Amino acid sequence: MVLESLKIAADNYVAFTFFIGTMAMMAASVFFFFEMGNTSPKWRTSILVSGLITFIAAVHYYYMRGYNLETGDSPTFFRYVDWILTVPLMCVEFYLITRKAGAKIGLMWTLITASLVMLVTGYFGETIDRGNSVMWGVISGLAYFYIVYLVWFGDVAKLAKTAGPQVAKAVNILAWFVLVGWAIYPLGYILGTPGGLFGMQLVSDPAAASHSMDIVYNIADAVNKIGFGLVIYSLSRSSED
Repeated sequence: MVLESLKIAADNYVAFTFFIGTMAMMAASVFFFFEMGNTSPKWRTSILVSGLITFIAAVHYYYMRGYNLETGDSPTFFRYVDWILTVPLMCVEFYLITRKAGAKIGLMWTLITASLVMLVTGYFGETIDRGNSVMWGVISGLAYFYIVYLVWFGDVAKLAKTAGPQVAKAVNILAWFVLVGWAIYPLGYILGTPGGLFGMQLVSDPAAASHSMDIVYNIADAVNKIGFGLVIYSLSRSSED
C-alpha cells in the first residue's frame, strides 16, 4: 500500500502526533543544517549532530505514521531503531561540548555503551522476551541511571564545571532533559510489558494504554530531541569563544 494514500481520521490522535512529529523533526533538521554555515567551527560538529538526530527521527516518524495507519498497532520496532540511532548521538553531544575542558574519547564510548545497553535490553523486554520483562527492565533502568549519574555527578558534570559558565549552563539544562524528559520512556516500558510494575496490573486495557503512550512518546521525542538541539544551538550563539 502506498503510504501517501493513507489518510488520518479526525479522531486518530496517534497518527496525528506521528505526522506532527515528522514535520517538527524535519523543520528542526533544516534549521540546524542551514545554521551550520553561520556557526563557529568550535560548535559546528555539535550542530551537525543535532541536525542528524532530528533528521533520523523525522524519517522514522514518517514510516511509523504509515505503519500505524496501515495496521493500527504501535510501531515498536521502528521506534527502537530510531532510539538506537538517535539516543547515542544525544549522548555524544555531552562529549562534544565538554571536550575543550579535557573530555576523553573514553567518556563518549562509555555514554554510547550505556545508552545501547539501556535500549537493547528494553527492546528485549518489550518484544522478544516479554516473560522476563521485569529483569530486562531492571537492567535497562540501571543503564539509564548510570547515564543520569554521569551527567549530574560524574565525569560530564565535573568537566562542565571547568569548561566555563556557558557550557556549565548548557550541560545543566541537558541533564534535566535526561532526568525528566527521558523518564517518560521507562514509564512507557512499564505500561507496555506484562505484569506492569513488579507484577501489579497498572492498566485495565493494555491496548488503550499502548495508544496513549504512543501519543506521549511522540510528544516527548519531539521535546527531547529538538530541545537538545536548541540547547546546543543556544550554546553555539553564546558570547563564549
